[in-house]
Amino acid sequence: MIALDDAQRRVIEGVRPLPAEPAPLAAAHGRVLAADVGARRTQPGADISAMDGYAVRHADIAAAPARLAVAGTSAAGRPYPGRLEPGHAVRIFTGATVPHDADTVVMQEGCTAEPGAVVVHHAAPPGRHIRRRGLDFVEGEVLLPAGRRLTARDIGLAAAMNHATLPVHRRPKVALISTGDELAPPGSVLAESQIVSSSAPYLAAALTAEGAEVADLGLVPDRLEATVEAVRAARMLGADVLLTTGGASVGEHDLVHRALEADGVELGFWRIALRPGRPLIFGRRAAMRVLGLPGNPVSTFTCALLFVLPLVRALAGRSDILPQVEPARLGCALPATDQRAEMLRGTLADDGGLVATAFAEQDSSMMSLLAAADCCIVREAFAPAAAAGAPCRIIRLGL
Repeated sequence: MIALDDAQRRVIEGVRPLPAEPAPLAAAHGRVLAADVGARRTQPGADISAMDGYAVRHADIAAAPARLAVAGTSAAGRPYPGRLEPGHAVRIFTGATVPHDADTVVMQEGCTAEPGAVVVHHAAPPGRHIRRRGLDFVEGEVLLPAGRRLTARDIGLAAAMNHATLPVHRRPKVALISTGDELAPPGSVLAESQIVSSSAPYLAAALTAEGAEVADLGLVPDRLEATVEAVRAARMLGADVLLTTGGASVGEHDLVHRALEADGVELGFWRIALRPGRPLIFGRRAAMRVLGLPGNPVSTFTCALLFVLPLVRALAGRSDILPQVEPARLGCALPATDQRAEMLRGTLADDGGLVATAFAEQDSSMMSLLAAADCCIVREAFAPAAAAGAPCRIIRLGL
């Protein structure tokens, strides 16, 4: 067995982000920028009114009340065409360009309109209610750096910067293979000896949320020829990552190890010091990386959290690869660990700080407790027993 940290390092070692491609704004959400993105314009491009009112020269209203001739109107997209002469005002609306030589906008509520004129009742300081040119950003300013995973707000900013497409890394292509004679698809009429395949739907959902393209190659029986054929099919699809579930241990019906070798996959390791999740296979064939995950669904989840998702994030070009570990306090006592690190499912509470309480039952087949968990409590190998209230480390479960 190899240590958890060593296994994580080897899985993402040498990973380079996938090549860049242009994506239209509507398809860029959740993608990762492959290059810095700078503004293609200055925003706003001119001094803009922040209010409905009148654009004036401050000198003309310093001794308010003041009566000014109204020279015209400036509306959003339809600016006043000339310069503002002394003793004059321009009727202006929110978002409209401030006329040349105007330096203040007075709100309409503080004015009285007359035929061809306006009376300004109260003085306003210079620059009031004007959004200056470049207030938001200036042309050439980099506001979206490479490696950033684009949010909906980022898409709006890119649009404001006048980008119709963005340079993003190609989505990682992930192929899924679920092995086991006992598996049946969700919605099946089941025999007593069968179980529903739940790992593939979870993995597909989690990977899609991370921005991957997922190809589920279905259920494969426990036969070497069928497993080799499925592995070959994933390779022919051009998968960047092949994930298998089940068959990763060393039993008579655990065939993934042999199938991968038969298709030319160079194996790096196949057991890690982790509970749950010890029978994890990692290997490569050319550019395709392979992870053989355990069959128990909670073990699959644990390995996905610690290995699969970091690998996919690295391929997608993200800089935040490993799951975030946070400090907390234990809400229950925990026994010492052995040579394997542990990931304990549990709940989180806030009692002036995070309190993590592990479930009493930690069986790796129990999806109901996994779905109910708020976090995993991370315990290192050979950790001593810990009392309730002792410090601990957690990973929140968001997927």
